[in-house]
Amino acid sequence: MKRSTSRCPVPAEQLPIRQYEDMRESWFYSWGARDLRGYMVPVLVVWGLSWLVSGPIAAVSYAPQHFLMKFLVSAALGALVIPALTLLQLYVGWSHVGNRLKIKDLPYEESGWYDGQIWTKPDDVFNRDRLIVDYQVKPILNRLIKTFGIMAGCLAVGILGLSLA
Repeated sequence: MKRSTSRCPVPAEQLPIRQYEDMRESWFYSWGARDLRGYMVPVLVVWGLSWLVSGPIAAVSYAPQHFLMKFLVSAALGALVIPALTLLQLYVGWSHVGNRLKIKDLPYEESGWYDGQIWTKPDDVFNRDRLIVDYQVKPILNRLIKTFGIMAGCLAVGILGLSLA
């Protein structure tokens, strides 16, 4: 059922602008919206803490006293898994909000999954939401994609280094 009204019938917690604001204020999702230092520090901290898992696993495969370089490379590569999953969650969250902001016809539920409706955004709301996507959400998604590219490059170099060593 399609409903278009000038008054917004969408519950406040389902409004894309509210979801966007909540994400910007969230401890976790705000990582993507921070400046470069504010973004990199938590990512590097998660990577560093991931060594607590990957280090012992790498030590079983490559004894540090005999194969120090292989141990360090394999532990570093293994430690990329948790930050990659963390950044993937950031990407999925920001992508979801961006998609809800950029659509004109917004699906919502009034009280539960069984009574879905669609609200057509007025032009001023739609234009505001599109600007937020273009100038706020897309740069966050692009930063995350670049980070994934850097991580993939590190993974490729590390695997190549392990195979040559």
